[in-house]
Amino acid sequence: MRSIWKGTISFSLVTVSVQLFAATEEHGPGLHLVHAVDGGRVRHKRVCELDGQQLTAQETARGWETPDGRTVVLDEADIAALPLPTKHVIDVVGFLDADQVDPLMYSRPYWVASQGPASQRPYALFTEALARSGRLAVCKVAIRSRERLAVLRPKHGMLVLHTLLWPEEIRDPGDLSSPTPVTDRELRLAEMLMDELAGVDIDQLHDEYAAALEQLVDAKAVGEGLTPALEPGPVVDLMAALEESVRAARHGRDGE
Repeated sequence: MRSIWKGTISFSLVTVSVQLFAATEEHGPGLHLVHAVDGGRVRHKRVCELDGQQLTAQETARGWETPDGRTVVLDEADIAALPLPTKHVIDVVGFLDADQVDPLMYSRPYWVASQGPASQRPYALFTEALARSGRLAVCKVAIRSRERLAVLRPKHGMLVLHTLLWPEEIRDPGDLSSPTPVTDRELRLAEMLMDELAGVDIDQLHDEYAAALEQLVDAKAVGEGLTPALEPGPVVDLMAALEESVRAARHGRDGE
């Protein structure tokens, strides 16, 4: 893995030199944007809308539009000179219990590694203290030209930094709840079904969309098609569907 950020964790007067590594990588299907008529690849190019020139990455910069319509151009040196305390610091501002952070706020995870021999002991101490407390360290950090809210948490003796969305970035959905009441019998059956299906080995779950896409590509390559999968229809009798689901789940569990 390649480090994407280096700096320090600042916890009151205690500092820990660390570096961040991307903790995840998405494996999406290998589809390209093509011309539907002849299959030619569609390329996205950097073109200046004023003079029509095609630009290289080195010829581009960041721009900020002012209220009066002018564009202020900022290059990498300008961004690097930002007077931002969290530019190279994970600034711990406090601690919260894990259930006090809405999972809706979680954005991206990063592995946090100690950097240098002198950081080993404070890194281990901070990690173990978090593990014992069961709390999250709430912090602020600047990554890739943005200051982000984040939390630090322990995992298997290591630290994980999760960036969070700022509260104002969470959309207000209004009231999307259902006005329809449910019965105690329906709730008991739903709970029984959840009990029967309790315990999922997430490591055994795989991307079925990617596998289906590969089958489709293989079929199209030889001029064939695939029969679409049947999609479930709306439930007509909720109680009957719950009872049958419980029976099927028990049968599946007993048959293992």
